Amino acid sequence: MQGEREKRFDTTEPGGDNSRWVVLGRVSGLFGVKGWIKVFSDTAPRENILGYSCWYLKRGGEWQPYDLLEGRRQGKVVVARLEGCRDRDQAAELIGADIAIPRDQLPPAQAGEYYWTDLQGLRVETLDGIDLGKVDHLFETGANDVLVATGDRQRLIPFIDGVIDRVDLEAGLIRVDWDPDF
Repeated sequence: MQGEREKRFDTTEPGGDNSRWVVLGRVSGLFGVKGWIKVFSDTAPRENILGYSCWYLKRGGEWQPYDLLEGRRQGKVVVARLEGCRDRDQAAELIGADIAIPRDQLPPAQAGEYYWTDLQGLRVETLDGIDLGKVDHLFETGANDVLVATGDRQRLIPFIDGVIDRVDLEAGLIRVDWDPDF
């Protein structure tokens, strides 16, 4: 039920299409002295973020394009070098910036697979029509992904076959086989 994941979704482009940008990660630190950055990637696998040649970094409330010159997985992190970032001081200015791509650059999800960004905000209800709230976010456990539904209280629902009955993106609804008291 899962595909490549982009866990966060930024809809704050002023005056623009709310679904234009998909945040794939953020600049988390510095790597070396030649302008390389460490990247916290929300894609799975994490090095998939390197498959996009132009990243948009949010700086000063605006998305700014940066060409990805090179990158690689370095142990448990991803490191990258961006055009115009030639030294440690220039790279330091990017720390904390979200990294996004235009939505239309994502490959289409295959049948039965969903981008996490598409699930966030959907209503969640039981097979009996009991409202459990809306999808706040998802996270990985190693065994399976977990959907966090927030309504009258927070519920952690395994995102697996047998629990997830139907995802209807057009209707904005996820139906689950789940005890509302759990």
